[in-house]
Amino acid sequence: MNFKSNKYFLIIIVVMLISCVKNREFDAPEVECSDSDFAFIAISELKNMYNGETFQIQEDLVVKGYVISSDKEGNFFNTIYFQDESSSPSDGMQIELELRDSHLFFNVGQQIIIKLKGLYLGKSNDTYKIGGVFTSFGNRSVGRLPKNVVFDHVLISCEPNNGIEPTLAVIPGLNDAMLNTLVVINSVEIKQEELGEAFAVKEEETLRTLVDCMDNELVMVNSGYADFQSEILPDKMGAATGLLTKDNNQYQLIIRGVNDLEFEQERCEDFIDEFTSPSIFISEIADPDNNAGARFVELYNASEESLSLNGWSLERYTNDNTAISSSINLSEYEILGRGFLIISPNSEEFKNVYGFDADVTVGTNSPADSNGDDNLVLVDPFGSVVDIFGIIGEDGSNTNHEFEDGRAVRKIEVDTNNAIFNSAEWLIYNDTGADGTINEPQNAPLDFSPGIR
Repeated sequence: MNFKSNKYFLIIIVVMLISCVKNREFDAPEVECSDSDFAFIAISELKNMYNGETFQIQEDLVVKGYVISSDKEGNFFNTIYFQDESSSPSDGMQIELELRDSHLFFNVGQQIIIKLKGLYLGKSNDTYKIGGVFTSFGNRSVGRLPKNVVFDHVLISCEPNNGIEPTLAVIPGLNDAMLNTLVVINSVEIKQEELGEAFAVKEEETLRTLVDCMDNELVMVNSGYADFQSEILPDKMGAATGLLTKDNNQYQLIIRGVNDLEFEQERCEDFIDEFTSPSIFISEIADPDNNAGARFVELYNASEESLSLNGWSLERYTNDNTAISSSINLSEYEILGRGFLIISPNSEEFKNVYGFDADVTVGTNSPADSNGDDNLVLVDPFGSVVDIFGIIGEDGSNTNHEFEDGRAVRKIEVDTNNAIFNSAEWLIYNDTGADGTINEPQNAPLDFSPGIR
């Protein structure tokens, strides 16, 4: 081939490449609307036909709905979600089809009419689907409707497009009746730990987290192929609009584009759920002479108010150790006013002996499983020691903080914690009677009083 021929060949290749460039901004093709008179079934009726397995619909049935998704910015692909009403919907579902740039044919708010005969109905991740069929290892599921038959089944209604009014919701109020419908959630922001990140990792579906001012969370699903994949997540607060879906019993939101996040307000003030208190302290430690399985540690709240233990921990320093031997994270618990938190290393034996369940079950060698010569420390959410039994670095044997084969119980007049051990605040029973303690081994259950002060 001579130079002139090569030149013309290159021109042809360039023209072909330009004609294949993806551009979602080109004019929408003309598609005639349908005003035919159909007898429709409700989306709920269609869902009720599902019997647990994907199957092909054989009846001449027709369903209608309003388009609520868009693939214009690439966060949806070959899928259209639709709901039964343009506002206050009661149902929604999706159709899978092999049609790129479907937003050019089916705009958000457009009513569509779907002729169901020949389509397949199935369900996955709490979402009902219609479309073509996909078979893998003999298992059938809903797949994409081939593009050559898309417009045989999916018609555009001649009803005017008046848009969609998203359902107003809050994260704690989300429920299954809202699934596969368009919702808007006000006063949310991106979780602090994710600020500065992109919407998605390139070519990977990425989960980001929306959070409200009360720390309620909602997963936001972003495609790694979306046009906005590399954009940085917004650092303000505002309204998030999107399709509500569900995966593994967890609600998720899929936005159609960055404009679905109208974040222009200042972020929430930090929600404080960590508190210290002088009223929480160690009130009883048990090492029964007759049953090591009945050991426990009891915490008491001397105030009238319930107090969260978020960020609190109980630490054990075994014998004369100066490093923490074991620790219990108490974050998931709270203590009622004038109430107790009882921690047991053996829940079954504790119930057998004392007749009720411990509040917290931990393992052997934990702070609740001391044999009487260890030191215990109660630490608040800010890392401060607020209460202590014993002296760190000193083995308790033959000291004023030995409770081997016995118990240590806080005197009734004590109503605040103390970061410095004071043996005068305690009645301490053991098998030695050393240094002012009481030589009187204790037997469970009669000599102990978990949950009573």
